[in-house]
Amino acid sequence: MRAVVTVPLPEEQCRLIEELEPRLEVVRDHSLVHPARWPADWSGDPDHVRTAEQQTAFDAMVDSADVLFGIPDVDAAALARTVRANPALRWVMTTAAGGGASVKAAGLDRAELDRVVFTTSAGVHGGTLAEFSVFAVLAGAKGLPRLLADQRSRTWPDRWQMRQLDEMTVLVVGLGGIGTECARRFHALGATVWGTTRSGEPVDGVDRLIPLSELTDAVAQVDAIVVTLPGTEQTHHLIGADVLAAVKPGLILTNVGRGTVVDEAALLTALDDGRVAFAGLDVFEQEPLADQSPLWSHPRVLVSPHTAAINANEEERIARRFADNASRLLDGRPLRAVVDTVEFY
Repeated sequence: MRAVVTVPLPEEQCRLIEELEPRLEVVRDHSLVHPARWPADWSGDPDHVRTAEQQTAFDAMVDSADVLFGIPDVDAAALARTVRANPALRWVMTTAAGGGASVKAAGLDRAELDRVVFTTSAGVHGGTLAEFSVFAVLAGAKGLPRLLADQRSRTWPDRWQMRQLDEMTVLVVGLGGIGTECARRFHALGATVWGTTRSGEPVDGVDRLIPLSELTDAVAQVDAIVVTLPGTEQTHHLIGADVLAAVKPGLILTNVGRGTVVDEAALLTALDDGRVAFAGLDVFEQEPLADQSPLWSHPRVLVSPHTAAINANEEERIARRFADNASRLLDGRPLRAVVDTVEFY
């Protein structure tokens, strides 16, 4: 099976895929992909431009694939082009956990979506994003903004009370790969963990399962919300004005899913009136976050530039996921993290 690497994957990881699944012919040409600026920079340097000859060679390489490691240049239009140019293409693995959005943006028709299997790296980033979630909730519980402000002004205030995680109830909105890792870590630290579910299946470390239809009632009883959901039509602004109006005053919120799940205008209102005491955000409705966004300067907001998932070992973890799914495909077994091509998550 001919696997073409369409994004800047280091040679070391290309060789790892070959070692893990020798039945793959791993085709790559590092001179044809946009060079990475940092680990797991899958789209590569936007200032890098191929010559006409290089673009022709890149397209020919991509179109020769049975399977693709990555969406070419992480560009939905390039994905659509190669799906239509290559009737032999069987499977595409996106390097993003939320790669379903790119598949949707490609505008493929139903026959094309049914012909090619799309998978994501969902779950690969679970550990790093769960750690950021714990960090963000602790930052809110321990008053990080106040500590930093006092330190900058060299103020030694009267002693004040901090919140304790093992006395808090944390609601994880979305118990997929990331949410499950979040639940495990918060449970290990002594928090009471609730989680939203559509399936109703129990999850280790989750003390109570909450149907999404009961989300507004549930948020009135929790101390922190951790959002891990993908961006779909169904999740757009799920954490909106109605939900934020119902929260217990002093709520801590963090989002490591997709920025569109949280209505930022409603969140700012809730921050200003004190219903939300702190928000640690790694994702935003529009990225990069606009210069004029009030989130940049809000005293109770921590802005992380969609970087919480980045880790030196991310490339290896995704390479291993690709090799594992390649083995599954070759052996006729179900693939992991298959994109739902109706809701695109």
